[in-house]
Amino acid sequence: MNWIAQKSITVLSNPSSRYLAANSRNLSSFDRPVQGMLQAAVQHRNSSSHGGKSLENPQNLPPLPVPSLKETLTRFLTTVQPHLNEEEFRRTRSIVDKFSQPGNDGETLQKLLEARAGLKSNWLAEWWLKTAYLGYRDPVVVWSSPGIVFPERTFSSERDRLSFAAKIITASLKFKAEIDNDRIPVEKFGKNELDMQQYRKIFGTCRIPGREIDTIEFNPKSKHIVVLHRGNIYKVPVYGGSGQDQLLNEEELIEQLQECVKGTKNPYPVGILTSDNRNNWGKAHELLLTDPVNRASLAETQKALFVLSLDDAVPRPSSYKTVTSHQVIHGGGSKQNAGNRWYDKTVQFIVGEDGLNGLTYEHTPAEGGPIAVLTDQILKYADSKEPQSQSRSGNVEKPKLLTFNLSQDVKNCIDEASRNIDALSGNLDMDYLHFKEFGKGFIKTHKISPDSFIQIALQYTFLRLHGVPGAHYESAHTRLFVHGRTETIRSCSNDSVAFAKSMMESGTNEDRVEKLLAAIKAHKDYTMLAMQGKGVDRHLLGLKLTAQENNMKVPELFSDVGYVKSSHMRLSTSQVASKYEAYMCYGPLVDNGYGCCYNPREDDMLFGISAFNSCPETSAKKFSVTLKESLMDMYKILAATGKGIKSKL
Repeated sequence: MNWIAQKSITVLSNPSSRYLAANSRNLSSFDRPVQGMLQAAVQHRNSSSHGGKSLENPQNLPPLPVPSLKETLTRFLTTVQPHLNEEEFRRTRSIVDKFSQPGNDGETLQKLLEARAGLKSNWLAEWWLKTAYLGYRDPVVVWSSPGIVFPERTFSSERDRLSFAAKIITASLKFKAEIDNDRIPVEKFGKNELDMQQYRKIFGTCRIPGREIDTIEFNPKSKHIVVLHRGNIYKVPVYGGSGQDQLLNEEELIEQLQECVKGTKNPYPVGILTSDNRNNWGKAHELLLTDPVNRASLAETQKALFVLSLDDAVPRPSSYKTVTSHQVIHGGGSKQNAGNRWYDKTVQFIVGEDGLNGLTYEHTPAEGGPIAVLTDQILKYADSKEPQSQSRSGNVEKPKLLTFNLSQDVKNCIDEASRNIDALSGNLDMDYLHFKEFGKGFIKTHKISPDSFIQIALQYTFLRLHGVPGAHYESAHTRLFVHGRTETIRSCSNDSVAFAKSMMESGTNEDRVEKLLAAIKAHKDYTMLAMQGKGVDRHLLGLKLTAQENNMKVPELFSDVGYVKSSHMRLSTSQVASKYEAYMCYGPLVDNGYGCCYNPREDDMLFGISAFNSCPETSAKKFSVTLKESLMDMYKILAATGKGIKSKL
């Protein structure tokens, strides 16, 4: 899964004036670098085991392929058609035809991209890290970092809350030990292994802000976590014993946490800076680094294995799930818990004194899959009634309050960050749908892919609400390849539109089911292609970045209405499964769009839905209500057509 990456692509789809105003020389002048890179690629392949087992590729996975230009452009035209009128589509097809002609832009960029692929185990990985994450300057809050809502807890006392928090710490560090000792089962798609390297990037990882681009830091051997309480930041050792390598037992962890909940509210919480625009945070970070005390505190924070935020209680004007969705994404603003965060850490657990709990994670190093596995491990351990058998570790270093010397300039940055997070959090519209009428079990009895079924329901919902098809992003993993991350599934198709319209017009249920089957097949086919690295978006992004990297004029294709409309993803969706009543949520990709993440369980389905209050066209609640109706409509046509249709499914 990767929604912020698609947000970045949407930004990239708008032609940069830096590239449109300059670099107008003839493309034929780049024949020499093309040939040079091609020759280097051949030499590289001849001198090394390109896909061989190594530290970089321990599972001996294949490199990410570069699809042929023809198949990508053919697929691209099919995906843009639902969003264009006849005249627009003719123009887009003409531009694509020109782009793909021998000797034109497409052929030149394709050769350069293929040459790059010959030199790297994954031609996209470095670009992706920079383009989708480290170079992306909007806040990670709402625009990037998702949250996961855990089932509500009831705490009888502060010690009870800290006991639960200690279980989260214990379960997480046990999971880390499994990763470190290569005991995590290798995941597979069919008989093929998936790249497992993202698991090693969960703990001890931190994004570091910069003025124009961020960096990322890895400290997997760290021995401490960071605990935030009322804006105060504590370094908390979690290992003890003579060699400081024995995990503290839960009683010792509770004692450590008790030291962290004694402080009063910090009027200038440094953590709120991590919620701001990355350039703003980069500026404040530079100011902080001028003081040695601040440098030391920042270093300890960044080196922590993960963050635990012990939050104050918050008002609940709506359901637990909706309020918690807001808390795990943005903390409710500066007046609530937004300052009790360090959003740059990859994993940050949240435990409120009112039983609200979950996590937020910074998306740069890993997708949602490993985080979802971690979630299930934590919830399983937290609900376990097995007595603790581990003895006390002894020789435990006490928690340390990390202090900061704040200049007036830094205080001004904190005030600005507070205003910005209040505006951003106030603009996010969240809703939660617990769909109890049926789950993936019913869908599978009809031999239908539950994910495809849900995706078509989302398309149907959007068309009902807005009267037009919505460009629709779903993430597919590309972990069949070394360093694989994601590819876009373009879920909106001619077939999905035909099905949605059939549901809104007069006709027979048999005809509607046939159109549903066609839409599901189209989605499944695209999903399989995306997982094989043959989707549209990453290849086109690679061609565009190739032009930019070689100081070439960005081709007209990338400013054409077909590319722009089909890349403006008004639906940003993903499936993150859990057997628990937990779900992931995140903000929309675009101002007039929706975010929708779902957890399809056997007999029910959970949806976290978002929109922006600033857009009069969208409403998370309306989408939630209409989605429920759409799912029931689809259920009814399947039920009405009976076994004859079932056999066809």
